[in-house]
Amino acid sequence: HVQLVESGGGSVQAGGSLRLSCAASGSIQRTNCMGWFRQAPGKERDWVATDNGVGTAYYGDSVKGRFTISKDSADNTLYLQMNNLKPEDSAMYFCAALWERYGSCTYQINYLGQGTQVTVS
Repeated sequence: HVQLVESGGGSVQAGGSLRLSCAASGSIQRTNCMGWFRQAPGKERDWVATDNGVGTAYYGDSVKGRFTISKDSADNTLYLQMNNLKPEDSAMYFCAALWERYGSCTYQINYLGQGTQVTVS
């Protein structure tokens, strides 16, 4: 079983930055693929970024060049550095452990955290 706890959300003005953290516990050592998703009120949950655990990161088009995903394997923590934030980035952000298939990360969520709110005005 894996437990994911996000932190670091808050309110920020447009153009500002935030750094989200996701503390992972449990059998996380078996999970290479970790990612971030977000969901705004009344909208579907969208994929934001994935770290494949072997040095490659993937980003959604709307955040590419502004967000950076990283993982500290020593303390099992996933990060999302968000720069140049825009009002449309406002959402609940979720950390996720993703299913891996044939050596590649999928978008399928195995475990999901409780979320942290980001508001950009």
